Amino acid sequence: MTNAKPNRAEVVVDLDAIAANTAVLRERVGRPLMAVVKADGYGHGLLPAARAVLAGGADALGVAVVEEALALRAAGVTAPVLAWLNGPGADFAAALEADVEVSVNAGWGLDEVVAAARATGRTAGLHLAVDTGLSREGATPDEWPALVQAAARAQADGDVVVTGLWSHMAYADAPTHPTIAAQVRVFEEAVAVARAAGLTDARRHLANSAATIALPGTWFDMVRPGVALYGLDPMGGDPAVHGLRPAMTVRAQVAHTKRVPAGAGVSYGHTYATERETTLALVPVGYADGIPRAVGNRAPVLAAGAQRTVAGRVCMDQFVLDLGDDAVAPGDEVVLWGPGDDGEPTAQQWADAAGTIHYELVTRIGGRFTRRYVGSAGAV
Repeated sequence: MTNAKPNRAEVVVDLDAIAANTAVLRERVGRPLMAVVKADGYGHGLLPAARAVLAGGADALGVAVVEEALALRAAGVTAPVLAWLNGPGADFAAALEADVEVSVNAGWGLDEVVAAARATGRTAGLHLAVDTGLSREGATPDEWPALVQAAARAQADGDVVVTGLWSHMAYADAPTHPTIAAQVRVFEEAVAVARAAGLTDARRHLANSAATIALPGTWFDMVRPGVALYGLDPMGGDPAVHGLRPAMTVRAQVAHTKRVPAGAGVSYGHTYATERETTLALVPVGYADGIPRAVGNRAPVLAAGAQRTVAGRVCMDQFVLDLGDDAVAPGDEVVLWGPGDDGEPTAQQWADAAGTIHYELVTRIGGRFTRRYVGSAGAV
């Protein structure tokens, strides 16, 4: 038996952290929790993340597109699943045959779901989305009554069962923003219209991660957190304050080192130059692997026992660190971000450096990184 060589670059995902975060949120709200695992489990892996959140007590799973839901079913996941981002031609028939619930925003979407129900002989579990102020998915308040009436007719005909009424928030990460109360009011008015039309059993869900953490008035019948399940604070603070732990660690190995003199220009455009004789270390990941080019001369990493800043521009396949006179050798570990337990930067620090949000970083990391799982929650 030969020992496996360490990976050049890897994303390590702690499944136990995902399960524990789910349990914390589920206990907080005391009502059903739909765990959002879209976008490959926010970059953590669709199937392992789904199994981990279910092990942590999630009651249902949420994904964006039907294909994600079908991948869960093909892997043997039997929990309730909702797919909500459905454009014209979505494979509603496959969704219904796999017992996947779907959402619609307009009459044409309802028509396609009804057609799929009649073609398959399966009653569709249907959620209706209302736009309460995000101006994204959802029927407008003017369009909502007609959609509700049509859905009620389809339910009376046995083609659908309306199981959910939902919307999405624009400013939940700013808990005192005036749009929050406005959206809750519009949502409650939309629910009243649906109830009056006979859709009395549909569960209401509005709360995303930030609302699940900070806005109990938005919890209604079910909450729908996403990024918080993976241990990241949707409001940009310290997740430990909310009992959450980041599940992702991103690391790589030094590929090459060299001593260079003072005044050496580093990487494309020489946006960084050494101030004195120093050791440079080459880290073999770049923007093709999801490292933002914008973090050159800005983002921190942990290398040789201390945090360093990326030296010069991030390239397609690599970036450089200036380590001064500290000892470093090819094969040494560099940690880009992680929970922060051992002095490594966090995804929030990288987001601040890149002028973005941690959601983008964890979902875009990939390319030639390998992914490795630790922990046993949901393991098959």
